[in-house]
Amino acid sequence: MKSLLEKWVRRRNPHFALHPRVSSAVLLGFGFQTALSLLRGGQLWLRGRASGGAMLGQGVRFQYLGLIRFGKFLKTGDNVRFSGLGTDGLTLGDNVSIGAFSQVIVSTSLSEPGRFIRVGSRVGIGEFAYLGGGGGLSIGDDCIIGQYFSCHPENHRHAEFDTLIRLQGVVRQGISIGANCWIGSKVTVLDGVTIGAGCVVAAGAVVTRPVPAGCVVAGVPARIIAYREPAETAAAELVNALA
Repeated sequence: MKSLLEKWVRRRNPHFALHPRVSSAVLLGFGFQTALSLLRGGQLWLRGRASGGAMLGQGVRFQYLGLIRFGKFLKTGDNVRFSGLGTDGLTLGDNVSIGAFSQVIVSTSLSEPGRFIRVGSRVGIGEFAYLGGGGGLSIGDDCIIGQYFSCHPENHRHAEFDTLIRLQGVVRQGISIGANCWIGSKVTVLDGVTIGAGCVVAAGAVVTRPVPAGCVVAGVPARIIAYREPAETAAAELVNALA
């Protein structure tokens, strides 16, 4: 039974291996929950979409499904909401995992719809995340992201003191996160930020400016505290990013 389960899970995660102390009872419970999630994913056929082996939690919602594209083996927790309303919609790669109670919303406005959200393959995002797509959001392959992550690729204008802030419009520059990043829990990324590939962002950081590849950043606002690659290379990339 264990070998069959390993073979099945490795279709989604080739590196998966059961711990030797996992009991048969636990395996049965896992199998039952997985079967239910596959059945919920299969209901996408009723809306004219192939499920691609999607495993969905309870209460998952897809709004503007015609603007949403997803790859194989999408996995979500309970009460996740996807909205594809935007000029270029929502795209999820293969083997994407989104934690419970997360919101993945390109836009909510019909008068000024947002641009896009693009999430690469093999990306895992923890519970209670908020991903917006106003100015465009892209997340590269193989990123691992903790709980309460939030991305806000737009910012409100506020320069005119005598005009209500809500009437001054927004600025949208977009957010780009490179491949193979580890982003801790409760991280916030603000509009205009580019995070290079292979970065580590410490828990609780607020990222307000570009981060070159291979850096470790922490704090509010986030600053570089270490390099995962030679400092000379990272420093050159920082100069280029700020040029």
